[in-house]
Amino acid sequence: MKTGMIIVNYNDYDSTIALINNVKNYKVIEKIVIVDNHSSEEEQEKLKTIKHKKVKIIFAEENKGYGSAINIGAKYLIEQFGKCNIIVSNADIIISEEKHIKELLKTLFPKDVGVASPVIVEKNNLNRGWRLPTPKQEILFNIPKLYRYFEKKYRYYKEEHYQEKEATVEVVSGCFFLIKSTVLEEIDFFDENVFLYYEENILAKKLEKIQLKTKINNEVVVIHNHSVTIDKNIQRRRKLKILKESQYYFEKTYNGASKAELFFLKFTGKLTQL
Repeated sequence: MKTGMIIVNYNDYDSTIALINNVKNYKVIEKIVIVDNHSSEEEQEKLKTIKHKKVKIIFAEENKGYGSAINIGAKYLIEQFGKCNIIVSNADIIISEEKHIKELLKTLFPKDVGVASPVIVEKNNLNRGWRLPTPKQEILFNIPKLYRYFEKKYRYYKEEHYQEKEATVEVVSGCFFLIKSTVLEEIDFFDENVFLYYEENILAKKLEKIQLKTKINNEVVVIHNHSVTIDKNIQRRRKLKILKESQYYFEKTYNGASKAELFFLKFTGKLTQL
């Protein structure tokens, strides 16, 4: 089965070209699709200078968010290859060796696995997935100064969870993961009602519904220059607003939050934006 890669770009040509140069000679990747989320004209002109037989650049007519960009790239790859494996990546990712992709494809292979992810290093921290929260836990995560305590208690797995080569988790980071094209089609792709954030939780709920696992390969590591693109393009207050809007949508649409829980979620969400 062929493997294609989607790189979502927004005003970050330098990171995108670095990643292209990083992976363009990997034989395991047949096609690299850059989906530009309506960057500035200057940035788009820079992207047009990328010339490589593996690279396809798609310019979105408007920026509808991260999930929308993934859908554009995935549908192109499915049109080209039919059934395929799809690597989804932020622009600001570093992959040290081709063998890491091959190992992740092995992790993705079993029929009961829908998504495979590496260990992701972000600012010296290890991102190895997390648990799906309950509505009540999300409310606790919104409480200023106490959220780190509650996140450690309810969101993250303990260290011993990652002792084997592979670990099953409920959610993985959207910055880099592998997914089967057939799975994307079965779950009707990414929900484009969230512009940014909570795509991962929504994906996890969709996978849960069709009883597919999400796996972390603990022997594969990639580096993520976390939020480089987001920080350059979106101010902190606006980021928080988008985050809380996505949180509310997820809890209301996918996580069965009651009216009372939604009320407190909105109330505590506003506290984080003060």
